[in-house]
Amino acid sequence: MYEDLREFIEKLESEGELARIKREVSPILEMTEIADRAVKSGGKAILFENPKGYDIPVFMNAFGTERRMKLALGVERLEEIGERLVELTKLRPTSFLDGIKSISAIKDIAAFVPKTVKKAPCKEVVEEPNLDKFPILKCWPKDGGRFITLPVVITKDPETGELNAGMYRMQVFDKRTTGMHWQVHKHGALHLKKIAEKNGKLEVAVAIGVDPATLYASTAPLPENLSEFMFAGFIRRERLKLVECETVDLKVPATAEIVLEGYVKPDELKIEGPFGDHTGYYTPPEPYPVFHVECVTRRENPIYHATVVGKPPMEDAWLGKATERIFLPLIKMIHPEIVDINLPVEACFHNLAIVSIEKRYPGHAKKVMFALWSMGMLSLTKIVIVVDSDVNVQNLKEVLWAVTSRFDPARDVVLIPSCPIDSLDHSTYLPNLGGKLGIDATKKWKEEGFEREWPEVVEMSEDVKRKVDSIWNELKKLIT
Repeated sequence: MYEDLREFIEKLESEGELARIKREVSPILEMTEIADRAVKSGGKAILFENPKGYDIPVFMNAFGTERRMKLALGVERLEEIGERLVELTKLRPTSFLDGIKSISAIKDIAAFVPKTVKKAPCKEVVEEPNLDKFPILKCWPKDGGRFITLPVVITKDPETGELNAGMYRMQVFDKRTTGMHWQVHKHGALHLKKIAEKNGKLEVAVAIGVDPATLYASTAPLPENLSEFMFAGFIRRERLKLVECETVDLKVPATAEIVLEGYVKPDELKIEGPFGDHTGYYTPPEPYPVFHVECVTRRENPIYHATVVGKPPMEDAWLGKATERIFLPLIKMIHPEIVDINLPVEACFHNLAIVSIEKRYPGHAKKVMFALWSMGMLSLTKIVIVVDSDVNVQNLKEVLWAVTSRFDPARDVVLIPSCPIDSLDHSTYLPNLGGKLGIDATKKWKEEGFEREWPEVVEMSEDVKRKVDSIWNELKKLIT
């Protein structure tokens, strides 16, 4: 695995997956347009070596294909990480949350507890804050300003002392302050709420340009009190190195390119946005907490790591797909009837989940819907479609066939009002609160009230398929 972001960049270059751009390109809109075209065409990761007005290179589109996502996490199949977790637990807990939490109780996980070091590359330079010196992107024309888009934001639970690392966009207000886009469902927002009850301020550190496993772990939907840094160590198969901050009582990845140290006050809000978001819409301006930067530490010649989001597919699609694949084995451990799950990129992940099951009893599809709506961040899913195991959920043509041929809108719908919903869902009438839709597109049984005989699916017999295999190989070039 990679000690730092630079080793990952070297690996991408050796694999022919990196483009070095030597011509001058502006971080104001131009880099976004280039990165957008690159990711939508399956292009390479990009290192902009000459950002207009800056002497710090910008690294983008690092995870913009499935292959690069696998290279980033050091696996041939993304499911391998989840399978290792399942093997480690060797438990059959009663809930998904219990299943994840039980990992920290296993003795072997101690091998992945972060290691604190005295010296670190991220401390080569310690200086006064000046965010204007970094090539921070303005991504889209109507954005409210420049945004830090790949920050690993580190806070400490005021009650338990546990570190949390999450990823929240940060709008630059001036040289020393930014917004902190802590949505209501995020752990950072919970820490701020707890500190508000103590009439204090919340210390925050922001690491920019970390190794790929740590960056991914900060986006993973882990439960409270399970360390993202320990999870990163588990992915890496070695302990992550942390170092103590200069001005706040926090620890940060030792090999980060840039670290911002400071604080957030619970009673200080400022209008943040608009921001061209992963939904494909501009998220409207709203009040969010203000992050005060009091100290900057960095490498002598840092690399600024950034991403852009917008109308999908974008680079974040592959971070989301990694989560889908990594956590599937854990979901199946808790609910073994589940065969596969698809969180389509086009639906921005929280809007739609398609799941296939081995149906075992009447009403089984509805049981699975409610199971998903009770599992961590899947609880924000707006629409759940359940299909039989003979339907490939990764093939939307098959899914549409099943929905339109095995689903009766009068009988096979679950509608639930007033549920937690993704903060970025603009279709809800109230922020963070909306309806849920469940679609049972499984074949119905007599016990479920379906009295008719279900017709057989049209399929060719296996012996004919085998017989035609050799003929097809001869004719394929002519026909296709």
